[in-house]
Amino acid sequence: MSLASDTKITLTGDLGSGKSAVSSILCEITGFEYLSTGRIQRKIAENMGMDTLELNRLADTDPSIDERIDSVFISLANDPKGYVVDSRMAWFFIPRSFKVYLQTDVRVAAQRIMNDPDRNREQYASEEEAVEKILARKSSENARFLNKYGADCADLNNFGLVIDTTSRTREEVAELILRAAGA
Repeated sequence: MSLASDTKITLTGDLGSGKSAVSSILCEITGFEYLSTGRIQRKIAENMGMDTLELNRLADTDPSIDERIDSVFISLANDPKGYVVDSRMAWFFIPRSFKVYLQTDVRVAAQRIMNDPDRNREQYASEEEAVEKILARKSSENARFLNKYGADCADLNNFGLVIDTTSRTREEVAELILRAAGA
């Protein structure tokens, strides 16, 4: 499978939908560099001694949070290299990218997040708490991005491909993306 060397694949979607796992596979296959808002955001939250939902709430009133994250992705639009970008807003900042939205059932997402050893800052007492916080974070981000940029992350017409990952393996999802992107 082969894509143009300057291809940008932007993945966004539901929390816990497998964006990071699928991105890793895409990078292995394409050789493209990987960038992730989630990693950047979790690191900022950790450095500030809070969880990602608290950071999102702070970002509602402190524009410097989004500016720190967004500037990384804005600069990629004209970069000649290929990238796989796991980001809530990269599809908006990189308009010529192949835009993918990954969906999943929120309870499946909660289980994935709770069982992910790399998300030690996202600890939940129960699945119900995880579901509540996942939905709150999604709502907070969607409202902030709509207000700040006029970007409607909930409008699936913004994406060239929408995949429900609830019952699919990460390998199946990566294959669907590559095929749709023209590889």
